[in-house]
Formats: sequence, C-alpha cells, structure tokens
Amino acid sequence: MAKNIRAFLHICVCAIVACMMALEFHHAQAMAGRASYYTVYTPSACYGNDPNQFPSDGNFAAASSAIYNGGAACGTYYRIFCTGNGCNGGGPITVKIVDLCPGCAANQFDLSQRAFSSIADTAVGVVDIDYSQSSETTDESTTLLRNVK
Repeated sequence: MAKNIRAFLHICVCAIVACMMALEFHHAQAMAGRASYYTVYTPSACYGNDPNQFPSDGNFAAASSAIYNGGAACGTYYRIFCTGNGCNGGGPITVKIVDLCPGCAANQFDLSQRAFSSIADTAVGVVDIDYSQSSETTDESTTLLRNVK
C-alpha cells in the first residue's frame, strides 16, 4: 500500500512540475508591452468602413507601426494578458488587428473599449501587458476554445 501511495505522489509531483514548466514556457514566448483603448473605430487602416471587420465579441485592436508592419498584421490575432496596475483579473483576451495606431510605442496596442474593459479599469487608461501572436483566426474559434477549456 505504501508503494502505491509513493508511486501516486511521484506521479502527482511530476505532473505539477510539467505544468509549471509549460506555463513558464508559455510566458517566455510573451513580449512585454502596453495597452490603451480607443472609441472611434472607422475608418480603419486595414478595412476602411467595412462593418464586417469587427469580431462579434468586440475584441479588436489597433497595433503600433512596428507590430502593424505595413499592414501585414491586418486580420491577425494577439493574445493579451494584463500585468500592471489597473488590471481587473479578467482575461487573457484575444484581439483581432483591424487598425494602425500611429501614436503608439513599438510594443503597444490600442484596444477597443470592450477589449480593454475586459482586462482593466478604463479609468486607468494605459496598462502593462504581456502579448503574443495567436493562431486563432476567428471569434468563433475563440468561443470554441473557451468552451473546451
């Protein structure tokens, strides 16, 4: 019986260590940045006045010139983790790039008000974040992934 308990505890410890390593690896891929929010969404640099450019969940963003990369970021998704003062414990969120933020610093996103309020208090205005590009391509896939988790 004691051998079974030791074996079980060994497996639990190994599983915990593996999970911790996976989380550490995930955060190693994330980049530090900042996020603000904006409220006038059209026309956007990516899609002009097209009302279909916005995901139905309202989570979208304008990217700095460095991230926007001459329009190459249009339609890509980024996963945003709020890490600074003003975070409300929500998130992480996934946002679709629909616009350019010409006044943003190289590592900054200007989130839709809906996206920003999901992760932080809008009264703060600007928060520190960790971000990484996401393989998600539609808001429907975001919903499916959240339902699986």
